[in-house]
Amino acid sequence: MDTAETDSLLLTSNTSLCWYLDGSRMHISLAGAPIAALLVTRDGDHLVTFNNEAERMAAEEVPRGVSVHAAPWHGSLEAVARELADSNPMPESEVAAQLRGARQAFLPAESARYARLNADTAIALTDVLSRATPTTTEFEIAAQLASRIVAMGAEPLVLLCNGSSRSAFRHPLPTHSRLGRRAMAVVCARRNGLVANVTRWIRFDNGIPAELDAESRLMAVEADIFDATVPGTRLNTIFREITRAYARHGFGPDQWTLHHQGGVAGYAGRDPRATAVTVDEVVLNQTFTWNPSGPGVKIEDTVQLTEAGIAVLSVDPRWPAMSVNGLKRPLILQL
Repeated sequence: MDTAETDSLLLTSNTSLCWYLDGSRMHISLAGAPIAALLVTRDGDHLVTFNNEAERMAAEEVPRGVSVHAAPWHGSLEAVARELADSNPMPESEVAAQLRGARQAFLPAESARYARLNADTAIALTDVLSRATPTTTEFEIAAQLASRIVAMGAEPLVLLCNGSSRSAFRHPLPTHSRLGRRAMAVVCARRNGLVANVTRWIRFDNGIPAELDAESRLMAVEADIFDATVPGTRLNTIFREITRAYARHGFGPDQWTLHHQGGVAGYAGRDPRATAVTVDEVVLNQTFTWNPSGPGVKIEDTVQLTEAGIAVLSVDPRWPAMSVNGLKRPLILQL
């Protein structure tokens, strides 16, 4: 607020609300807008929510010290928030980049919560996928994963699955198709406002040479991305290295154009995605999910940049792994 020369700021996005309120749940429908707006002033924080939500929010979601104000269920949250302000509050859209910078470096409590969430997500994937068979359907995998994610107190924001007949699709919403000889599952799970992103593969044969070769080369691409993720580097610099890594490891110069490559993780699936024009600077204790992919191959884990280097957060020791540049990376689970 000092930098923007304002005495109040109005937070309205799920990402900013969850971060500022330390993980409070700001939704009813996962597909809907947040059910609250937050007026941040120099004298205190004022949460405005609908009158049918206010009592529960005050009792269960809002941190101590935050004032809760009810708006009519048919009214405007932002209008009520503005009435509480001494002057017209600045919308968060005007300081979006500064807010993103403020939540880059995780505090110790955030790091601990995020590590637990990612480990729980990886464990859920192991438990569900290790019981799969070639006749299991994609919807059955998604249903079992959804059950596990909800049971661990999280929300399944994304559940993807493809069997061998649909392995060409990189964002495969599940269908009634059977898994066949190999399958991929993707989970994006949110808890305490934080989003874990994990991909795992299984197969029921020994794999064919082209697949095995592509899997190995994709690990090399990811290793190059990790090497480029160092403090002080800008996201567009890492992105440029990603495009070069694909060509360097035999995927051709255009493979990066067929799917986004990931970026900063945390209070959004990507916060932000890395592109040629994202100039956010990498800092210590920041978290990332890079997801390089190729035809029929993809790798994705959530990691944190620590003083010791990259630490993988989405780990289940039961899942087979191999060391790549000193870091354990997941293999395909053969069943």
